[in-house]
Amino acid sequence: MEAGASPPPKSIGRGGGGGVVGGGDASAALSFLSRGWREVRDSASADLRLMRARADSLRTLADRELEQLLVSASTTVAAPGPPVAAGAPIAEVEFVRNQIQPKISELRRQYASGGERELGRRVLESWVPPRGATSARVDLSGITAIRNALVSEVGGAGGWRRAAAWSGDAEEEEWEVVRMIRGGLKELERRSQSSEILGGLPGPGELVEKFKSSLKSFNMEPLGSKEVLPLDLTEIMANLVRQSGPFLDQLGVRRELRDKLVETLYSRQSHSLSADSSLLGDDNSTDELDLRIASVLQSTGYHTDDGLWNEPSKYEVSDNKRHVAIVTTASLPWMTGTAVNPLFRAAYLARSAKQDVTLVVPWLCKSDQELVYPNSMTFSSPEEQETYIKKWLEERLGFESNFKISFYPGKFSKERRSIIPAGDTSQFISSREADIAILEEPEHLNWYHHGNRWTDKFNHVVGVVHTNYLEYIKREKNGALQSFLVKHINNWVTRAYCDKVLRLSAATQDLPKSIVCNVHGVNPKFLKIGDKIMADRENGQQSFSKGAYFLGKMVWAKGYRELLDLLDKRKNDLQGFKLDVYGSGEDSQEVRSTAKKLNLNLNFFKGRDHADDSLHGYKVFINPSISDVLCTATAEALAMGKFVICAEHPSNEFFMSFPNCLTYRTPEEFVARVNEAMAREPQPLTPEQRYNLSWEAATERFMEYSDLDKVLAQPGEGVHRNRTRRTLQPNMSDIMDGGLAFAHHCLTGNEVLRLATGAIPGTRDYDKQHCVDMGLLSPQLQHPVYGW
Repeated sequence: MEAGASPPPKSIGRGGGGGVVGGGDASAALSFLSRGWREVRDSASADLRLMRARADSLRTLADRELEQLLVSASTTVAAPGPPVAAGAPIAEVEFVRNQIQPKISELRRQYASGGERELGRRVLESWVPPRGATSARVDLSGITAIRNALVSEVGGAGGWRRAAAWSGDAEEEEWEVVRMIRGGLKELERRSQSSEILGGLPGPGELVEKFKSSLKSFNMEPLGSKEVLPLDLTEIMANLVRQSGPFLDQLGVRRELRDKLVETLYSRQSHSLSADSSLLGDDNSTDELDLRIASVLQSTGYHTDDGLWNEPSKYEVSDNKRHVAIVTTASLPWMTGTAVNPLFRAAYLARSAKQDVTLVVPWLCKSDQELVYPNSMTFSSPEEQETYIKKWLEERLGFESNFKISFYPGKFSKERRSIIPAGDTSQFISSREADIAILEEPEHLNWYHHGNRWTDKFNHVVGVVHTNYLEYIKREKNGALQSFLVKHINNWVTRAYCDKVLRLSAATQDLPKSIVCNVHGVNPKFLKIGDKIMADRENGQQSFSKGAYFLGKMVWAKGYRELLDLLDKRKNDLQGFKLDVYGSGEDSQEVRSTAKKLNLNLNFFKGRDHADDSLHGYKVFINPSISDVLCTATAEALAMGKFVICAEHPSNEFFMSFPNCLTYRTPEEFVARVNEAMAREPQPLTPEQRYNLSWEAATERFMEYSDLDKVLAQPGEGVHRNRTRRTLQPNMSDIMDGGLAFAHHCLTGNEVLRLATGAIPGTRDYDKQHCVDMGLLSPQLQHPVYGW
């Protein structure tokens, strides 16, 4: 080595050495990258296979659903429909079978071959209507509707989710099957228009609904995920204006202006309605508002069972039979008209197969039973009294009765000598059977009624007036003032709680919505007694062996005062005339003592049933009462073929057409009628007269004059539509009736006002003894009051 020569730089030596070592590191790194790339590729391939398998599964499901849709379309086309040109249905079916279904198979085969990208273009190029295909028409509106349905169900953010393909191509973000079907439909519509293919397939409605149901079957969005927003202020105001239509009509606001205001208010809100409303294409703001309110109510789960003002009818006809509830103010064994006549009405109405009947009667505690029922008869349970009532009725009917008996709590008023309901009587009729109500003595039932409004709970409410309360009240202390108040209260409650009122005679108070008609008949047993008496006469036997009698509850208001006055004034003209009197009551001792004091020729007997054998032999029945509305005993005497002597009074107008009914206006005429009846025999009843006295004829009159025949002729759903329409669009009369009912409800809820008007203390609700006897929960448990 030469002197002064520099040694090679160490860095180079290191660099060369480093080059050898660096070649080994690169080989290791390349091996690592290659192994990692293989792993990534294998993982990506597995992911792609999984994605492809899932896509194939959904594609198969979509193909199957679409094929089912087209098969159903062909079936619909083949079904009988409106008259069309001959050969048209066959051509349409052939078009579906020969053209559409093969293309579906081709679509599936080409997709499976892997040519997804150009599949839509290739299919559409080959999917050209053949020559002569113009007779096989396609409904363009149906195609448009299907396309819109696909767009709304598939293309929206809430429908199928898009899956990005592994290549990252933006066109592959949507599922190929969805994009292909939608594009194909667009192209088919365009080519159909250019080829002038006209409608012939089923309408869009059925196709859309079937296709939507198919799409929803594999929609991944969970049900109920869409939140329904509450009503905003403008929607509430729009609904308020619409519901106030009848009131605005009374103020002179035109309907066009009201509708415009509703549209203006509702158009400000931007809440979306259901998809169904968009398909309907209905721009009516009122209908959209109804759908909007319904969706909000459905989302909140709101449900109401009862209400004070206007309550939609709850009764649903499930067995094609209607339900009639007959509510009365008395019950057997109290032998009074309001106990006997409703019982027969229930039996004869239940004979029809159109309706089920329930008789609702008061239940009295034992302390009240001892005051009301004869011979100190008492019952320990409602079931025991029901058995007694049914047995009594079966002994007098010629057929088997088929109706239910229900009870409501009641209390006996000694001052009024009547039974007052305790609590809300309507609650003892279930909502399931609240269809038609017949209120026997509606004014009596509703004097202190504090509960549901009858016309809200029932579809049709009929009142039957039995008693002339004004005539009774006038005989009491301060009678003029009391009768004035009761007269207006009766008008009030009958107008608020009844749809129709039947008055048995013109002797009753002229009430709103009322008409005069006798809807009562006589017990069939009395007609049989009359037939037997006439048969005995024809056989030459003596029909009547006794003279005259009077029968009635022994209270002054039942005609006893008029009877004693007549006999006392004409005592000298009726020498030798004897009268037997049958009756029991609160005024028995006073009546007997007065007759004895006047030295009248009267024989008093304990009260008994008018059909008792001991009364068959009497020829003349005398009834001077003018307080009765329609005396049941008078009708029974006529049915038995006897003479009846009664006053010429509106209460007896129905009986005046019978030849055996002898009326008088003065005491002198009374004497003449008595002598006439005692001197000759009564005439036999003609078949027509006999039928007019029967309960069959009375039931026919009731059905006609109460409009019950028209109500029963309608299906139950039709009645509900009428009730709902009246509820949503009331007239001024309905508004006034509702106001009267509301005011009455408020006043009867005040115990001080109830007591001031003569109510029995504690009758706003039933008491503890009623709960024990009838198995009821206490009112405090049924209607709890929550305080702070």
